[in-house]
Amino acid sequence: MSTFGSVFRVTTFGESHCKGVGVIIDGCPPGLPLTEDDVQPQLNRRRPGQSNLTTPRNENDRVTILSGTEMGFTLGTPIAMTVPNLDQRPRDYGEMDVYPRPSHADFTYLEKYGIKASSGGGRSSARETIGRVAAAAVAEKFLRSAFGIEVVAFVNSIGHVSMQPTVPYTDAENEPQWLSKWTEWWQFLNTVQREDVDKNEVRCPDEVYAEKMRQRILQAKEASDSIGGTVVCVIRNVPTGLGEPCFDKLEAKLAHAMLSIPATKSFEIGSGLDGTNIPGHVHNDSFVQKGDRLGTTTNFSGGIQGGITNGESVYFKVAFKPPATIGAAQATATYNGEDGVLSAKGRHDPCVLPRAVPIVEAMATLVVMDSILQQLSRKGATELLASHRPSIPVVLKGEVTKDMIGQ
Repeated sequence: MSTFGSVFRVTTFGESHCKGVGVIIDGCPPGLPLTEDDVQPQLNRRRPGQSNLTTPRNENDRVTILSGTEMGFTLGTPIAMTVPNLDQRPRDYGEMDVYPRPSHADFTYLEKYGIKASSGGGRSSARETIGRVAAAAVAEKFLRSAFGIEVVAFVNSIGHVSMQPTVPYTDAENEPQWLSKWTEWWQFLNTVQREDVDKNEVRCPDEVYAEKMRQRILQAKEASDSIGGTVVCVIRNVPTGLGEPCFDKLEAKLAHAMLSIPATKSFEIGSGLDGTNIPGHVHNDSFVQKGDRLGTTTNFSGGIQGGITNGESVYFKVAFKPPATIGAAQATATYNGEDGVLSAKGRHDPCVLPRAVPIVEAMATLVVMDSILQQLSRKGATELLASHRPSIPVVLKGEVTKDMIGQ
């Protein structure tokens, strides 16, 4: 379906080569200062043609707000935003009438709907994500203003080139070195800024690794091939209590959101797969008092326990496959099942990772926005029952009696 969210509901529309794409947002709080200038920066980070590492399609992706605001403030009514498709070249996709592109959505869309877009990927194209990024720019302004929440994503790896330190856990002997690397990683995640990410065209905040990644992308491009990689995202200053067990745990919603992005293939929260090699006594995040709140000494949980945020930074990793459309000749079959060779035309990214960064940030922002509005609704309803609390047979936060100790 094309709608995401329960309270903050986002519906995207448009195909890669139609007249335009856009989004309708329902559930945005009224009174939020909002103009196109609040939305455009993130669209600029997502748009094609930013460097020789991306598709040369030349779109300026200028957004127009059609409804839901007046005099620069949201009205609480549906917000509609559109972005025109200006640089269209449908003729570049003539081979799609004969061949389903390998590992692309041409075949599956045709099987599902009995019809498909005649040019580009249609709704399967990453151009659809413009609406997501635009909607998230609105949500992000609210989250930053009301809670100081920060969402930062960056390219962590391209092919085998990875900036994330990897020291395999073996035994107690190498535990200090191993834990030191994880501690450095958490410190980095708690301080990295978008300005650090955007210093280079790869969107990797480590300049040394960024150059290695750039060379790997250029290698794929020169070979008319493509390459994949991973994006890491951190969400800071997240309130406790977000997430809706059992089926809408926050990590489940994040996984849903991330795997809805084109070309994604895996999702890891916190320690992820690395956590499967660690004994429990090391992996457990012990609690400690941090100023005026309870926190944890480590953060292997990725800021989420039991599907609910614990107040630590939420972080996760998303893997993107190599773009399916490449210029190199590939042996494949026509829609009629006849053997053939396809050399795709058109303008395509040799690697989607640099442009995927703001999309990952966008989907993370939408998940947090929806979760916060759900939690605020619950808290508001609970506060209405404040006068009846003494009769409720539950333990309220912060109330510890002698009878509870040892239970």
